[in-house]
Amino acid sequence: MQYQGKIYRPWPEANSLLIQTTLGCTHNKCTFCDMFREKRFRIRDIEDIFKDIDEAGSTMHRVESIFLIDGNVLALKTPFLVKILEKITATFPECAKISLYAGLNDLRRKSVEELRELKQAGLTMAYTGLESGDGVTLERIKKGLSPQQAEQGMAKAKAAGIEVLLSIIFGIGGKERSQEHIQATTRLLNVMQPEELAPMALAIQPGTELEKEVEDGKFVLPTPLQILEEEQYLLQNMTGFATFYWGDHGNNIVPMKGPLPELQEVFLNRVNQAIATHPVCKEETLKTFAW
Repeated sequence: MQYQGKIYRPWPEANSLLIQTTLGCTHNKCTFCDMFREKRFRIRDIEDIFKDIDEAGSTMHRVESIFLIDGNVLALKTPFLVKILEKITATFPECAKISLYAGLNDLRRKSVEELRELKQAGLTMAYTGLESGDGVTLERIKKGLSPQQAEQGMAKAKAAGIEVLLSIIFGIGGKERSQEHIQATTRLLNVMQPEELAPMALAIQPGTELEKEVEDGKFVLPTPLQILEEEQYLLQNMTGFATFYWGDHGNNIVPMKGPLPELQEVFLNRVNQAIATHPVCKEETLKTFAW
């Protein structure tokens, strides 16, 4: 496999075969992210992608899940991506899940017909970052996305039958805008209703623009108590739509995962207990690890 540069995949994809389809990220401007800073976005030659698929097919007897990397794979033109999906399904007919990274704007820019074509070719899930439903916060972190655009992208995915795992970041509004961030995010989630939700606590990545903002005092980190209160608000105010809660990211204060709304009250009780008794709530900042 001809992987190039640092390789990232979501933690739920730990057991998936990774096929590098693009290098880098089409946006690559988010202040909190350093995943693809050293890469200039480009599309790999389809012959090289096929060579990796063939090599995996000759050495792996059974592959049930595949994840396409790097960032924003859905930005590829639909016919090109269809060829890759068809090659995968022909090589691994037993594969039940093909997922990729996508921006909500990537979903929004494609027609429902294009997305349905991708679904028919084998695409089952898109991992996409919302981070916040608050327009001010999205602008500050240079996400290149508005709440309205996020809603439009999700609507197209649902119309095409492509499931979405949506990530949000507790604390990304900072100490100053914690309430506005989580309230707007929860409202938008209740509209978007992603099939899966991955919330994670903010971790400042070395070398990012956000790290410089923290050092300069332009961004004040939220307290651990604020981060827990954001999760508390989310679990109190999500309106009962069915989703799988991937709340077990390594930086989360109370790691937990499972289906909602079935476990919503259980998770809320755990967060309430942490707010009442966890010693981290007495700290000024949360100690986290780089991705």
